[in-house]
Amino acid sequence: MTEMTAHYGAGTLLGIAACAVVLLLILIMRFRVHAFLALTLVSVVVALVTGVPFDKIVPTILGGFGSTLAGVALLVGLGAMIGRLLEISGGAKVLADTLVGKFGSNRAPLALGVASLLFGFPIFFDAGLVVMLPIIFSVAKQFGGSTLKYALPAAGAFAVMHALLPPHPGPVAASELLDANIGLLVIVGLVIAIPTWYLGAYLFGLYAGKKFDVPLPSSFLGNVEADPNHQPPAFGTVLAVLLLPLVLIFLDTGLNTATVLGWVSADSTVVQFLRMLGKTPIALLITVFFTLAVFSGRHSRQHLEKVCDGALGPICGIILVTGAGGMFGGVLRASGIGDALAGILSDTGMPVIVAAFVISTALRVAQGSATVALTTTAALISPMVAATPGLSQFDLCFIVVAIAGGATVLSHVNDSGFWLVGRFLEMDEKTTLKTWTVMETLIGTIAFLFALVGSIIL
Repeated sequence: MTEMTAHYGAGTLLGIAACAVVLLLILIMRFRVHAFLALTLVSVVVALVTGVPFDKIVPTILGGFGSTLAGVALLVGLGAMIGRLLEISGGAKVLADTLVGKFGSNRAPLALGVASLLFGFPIFFDAGLVVMLPIIFSVAKQFGGSTLKYALPAAGAFAVMHALLPPHPGPVAASELLDANIGLLVIVGLVIAIPTWYLGAYLFGLYAGKKFDVPLPSSFLGNVEADPNHQPPAFGTVLAVLLLPLVLIFLDTGLNTATVLGWVSADSTVVQFLRMLGKTPIALLITVFFTLAVFSGRHSRQHLEKVCDGALGPICGIILVTGAGGMFGGVLRASGIGDALAGILSDTGMPVIVAAFVISTALRVAQGSATVALTTTAALISPMVAATPGLSQFDLCFIVVAIAGGATVLSHVNDSGFWLVGRFLEMDEKTTLKTWTVMETLIGTIAFLFALVGSIIL
């Protein structure tokens, strides 16, 4: 979405953004206005105050809302169906029991986190989290305690992999803009991602699980019982259901990396067809039908239809609130707040890697979208990088990681991911800020510190 206004200076625009966030929190937390209504109202107010033309206000808010739903609604809907089918068949419990059996009951959160790290290499954050949720809830139901103890290590694993490692789009785009070697970035990103996850997500998840008692979401677990008249599926069957979207998605992400490296032609019909199959909505759609086919011999078609229908009801509120969060972020971007902030920070004289982190953090806080923060920062500092002598390929990779770290921190009310996680776990906004926002900030900051130390050593 392009910025439409420049009626105010940078300081005024940043003040408007800060007041908008405060107003939103007051409406939701003090006056208990539903998040969907509060986000919509504040989006309109910000558009008016920042001078978006009257005839552009509705298209602007609808554009932010629609673009977010385009990326979220299909994934959440299809993922919820897969999750509910695994849950009702007993497949989620089979996988949970197998994981816990391998790691031990005391290390159930570690088992979920390690599984999410592996799944998170090819699959994007939101799709991976949706597919893993029934397994997370099954483990939480079996062993008790706060759901955060199990959910945060898994969600943090997906977040770390999505932010730091190719073939995810953010680091790939940044590496292209800064001319960093993608193969080396995979190695550097992985070396940084594992300890970052352990410190920022796993250990914090254990702490948050003790401090915040978040019960199992009533909409997703506890109100649906598996059919007692059939045997649960084999572990291999459940694993096939989970691996199928990963394999398909890797067709897209892997081939995209291969085209960037020049290994295959981007114009090849076969490559384009395989990449189409690997687009996340198509991959999840294929997986839904595969799951239905696998379980059709165990359940009647009518029963499976009811299961799919029941999976969609609880997620409607999640989808709308997530879309409204994207709407708010879209209005902030259209107001020119992000460009104003970038203009202030881009010529500060800081070391390149520090400037990369600070600019990316500021853009992330101002407008919410991690992808926008990451790609915009990479574009802004690319002339600075090109003009800095003596930067090695390792230095370029560390700068990409620093940008990704800044684009991860401080997920709050203008980030659709904030609402997605909060609504899935049925947390109020205050608890989401104290848990999800803190974890994201830890992940981003720790990744940056590792990159900074790496740039000094190497």
